[in-house]
Amino acid sequence: MRRDTPAENAENADPVDHIAEAERLERTAGRYPEDAEQLLVQAAAHLELAGARTRATALYDLLLAPSPPAPLENPALVRALKAANLWEYGHEAEARAIIDGVRAAAPKDPAPWVIVAEALEAHDELEAAHETFTRAATLLLTAEEAPPYATHPVLFGRHRVRRMLGEAHDTWDALADDLHTGPVPLDELHDPKRVWSLGSDNPAELQAEISRLRAELGAYREALSRPYPVAVLHWPAAELAELVDAYPPLAQEYPSHEEHLATIEASLRELAASGTANLGIVTGTVPSYEAFAASESTPPSDPSLLPQYATTLAARGRAVPWPPGRGEVCWCGSGRGYGGCHGGPLGRE
Repeated sequence: MRRDTPAENAENADPVDHIAEAERLERTAGRYPEDAEQLLVQAAAHLELAGARTRATALYDLLLAPSPPAPLENPALVRALKAANLWEYGHEAEARAIIDGVRAAAPKDPAPWVIVAEALEAHDELEAAHETFTRAATLLLTAEEAPPYATHPVLFGRHRVRRMLGEAHDTWDALADDLHTGPVPLDELHDPKRVWSLGSDNPAELQAEISRLRAELGAYREALSRPYPVAVLHWPAAELAELVDAYPPLAQEYPSHEEHLATIEASLRELAASGTANLGIVTGTVPSYEAFAASESTPPSDPSLLPQYATTLAARGRAVPWPPGRGEVCWCGSGRGYGGCHGGPLGRE
């Protein structure tokens, strides 16, 4: 699934001028070469939405050139986006070659895997899409740890393709069901009849599917309107190290991981003491944070983006209630009980 791109403006407002927005982002990338990768990827997405696919390819080529505007943080992602774009306007052979290269490189970021798998799926290469999703899941997921948020599209995409192929549920499909928080179960959402009906020429089938989608959208809006926790953002140690290494200005917000954990606990206790209810913790990942920054047209190095990111994760149902219940493990990921970790006397200092 491609990174978030700016959606059309709110209902009753003028639609986005994708060409103008792409050109604005290109100019901004020229002024801030250190952010060129995120800005030009977003610009290319606008060009694709406008149907200017050759111009989008030119931006991907610029990023992948021997001397790009700045060193790439995620070249596999750029290659995957380029392949998906090329295939959409008839360059199938080149797209397939790039997809083979992305899969052979085995990136540790889920996004390139999802993009190339969905490109294959979109062109009815369901077996190849299934193989790609499965290879990604095998590489990125372990039985010992809960799947990071950024890997959820791998499991959801694999579930969808397996439903299209008529495969029986396996362990990863069950895990995808558990992770899915929408009001419509994945089995129904990925029902092949529903997926195929979206491309049907039969007006009755299309109208029936539109009615179902409207009902689901109403349920989704109702879920979003419910109060969600006042959430504090938590970065696991490895994610925080990657974050401050990629965006040094954020090091001022996070002097050390230990201090970060202590600050979370202290902040939540202070909020609880002031009478604030429904408190929670959301766990961030660098890929999802970068995607959020791109959707907000804001550099990830901007500290003001952090609370917005936390609020968005909470609104999507990603918050874990605080404090943990009696006998539960600590929220910090240490594996120890909360009372013997941040919930103990030392955690109160």
